[in-house]
Amino acid sequence: MIVEPVSDTKILDGKAHAAAIGETSRLQVEALRARGVQPGLVVVLVGDDPASRIYVRNKAAAAEKAGLRAETLRLTAYTTFDELARTIRILNERDDVDGVLVQLPLPRPEDAAPLFDLLDPRKDVDGFHPENVGLLGSGRIRFAPCTPAGILEMLRRESIPLAGAHAVVVGRSNIVGKPMASLLLQNDATVTICHSKTRNLPSVCRSADLLVAAIGRPGTIGPEHVKEGAIVIDVGMNALRTASDVERFFPGDGKRREMLEKKGQTLIGDVDFVRVLPVAGRITPVPGGVGPLTVAMLVSNTVKAAGLRRG
Repeated sequence: MIVEPVSDTKILDGKAHAAAIGETSRLQVEALRARGVQPGLVVVLVGDDPASRIYVRNKAAAAEKAGLRAETLRLTAYTTFDELARTIRILNERDDVDGVLVQLPLPRPEDAAPLFDLLDPRKDVDGFHPENVGLLGSGRIRFAPCTPAGILEMLRRESIPLAGAHAVVVGRSNIVGKPMASLLLQNDATVTICHSKTRNLPSVCRSADLLVAAIGRPGTIGPEHVKEGAIVIDVGMNALRTASDVERFFPGDGKRREMLEKKGQTLIGDVDFVRVLPVAGRITPVPGGVGPLTVAMLVSNTVKAAGLRRG
């Protein structure tokens, strides 16, 4: 089915697509509840990272809006790995829990991989368990990680062709870069993955019809990285906290300066949006681009998990 673009502008509106995905999830939850099934999501938040608190609040609100039963477990930064493992095992056994999300980063990042190993893969709605990673890589997707899945869904809804396109993914993380490359490959794109050791990065990026930036460094991708008319997807979410940085990336932007004065920061992605906008064919903003899609796909994955678990 061909879905008409949200608008005819250059901006890819992640918020609008996320709302549409959320509405689909809401209708699916209604159908499950009619069968006596109440899907449930539990988010595990360890520590008191301010950004993580905001992410968790947004995820819980989106889940509740779709009709899910959403629960947040807040644990201190001093929670031991054994205590975390015990929490995961309890959630694995709870029949009223269909999806479990462990909010990253953890206070001890080295705890993440062994913790995901313990999670019931049927409840792993982030798609990080090795079993789900293997299923994704083999093309038998159960749960794809939410950010790449959301990007792919937006590209589909925008009717952006992937077959035969050259896609360049900048970043090789297990959360975004690698699964994004796998999903694009499964949709017949020709995929190049770039990283910190890639030689002549601007030249490689300029060959892309679709450029996905997921490196975690503010404004790194400039117009010298982008081919005229390319689709640019900005996964980054970075904070600018000085007036000089705001003026550097958003010259003369009064709203950005006001945000800095009011909140002490303003957000920028991995793409230098102002300078890349005239070159790109379509581009996602930050905020309002990929972020809402990630949250929407978490809800979608949880609804899917409930359906799979309950037949």
